[in-house]
Amino acid sequence: MDYLNIGSTPCDEPCASVGSSDYDRMSRLECMVFLDQLRRTFPEPERGYFKIKAFSHDFGTYREVCAMYDETDEEACHWAFTAEGETPTEWDDIARQMLLDELSPEKYCA
Repeated sequence: MDYLNIGSTPCDEPCASVGSSDYDRMSRLECMVFLDQLRRTFPEPERGYFKIKAFSHDFGTYREVCAMYDETDEEACHWAFTAEGETPTEWDDIARQMLLDELSPEKYCA
């Protein structure tokens, strides 16, 4: 399987910064919500799927959603390169609500 890095959030949205105190929690949340949005936008083919991958960086580990695909499968290749080239630039309404629900103070105050 080969892969293309898609990103951790839509490019016009703010994202967690590597090295910040809540990076681990926020980057996991952002990537999970982004992965879900990408699945709604680009349904996965038989030989391709989205995955959150961790990468080493001078300031720690960072995460991105990647399009994993079988490079010998024409449909999977087309899907992956379309997802990379046409990635949403903003959160959709469902993703925004998911983020609001997860970050609401009620969720963290008992």
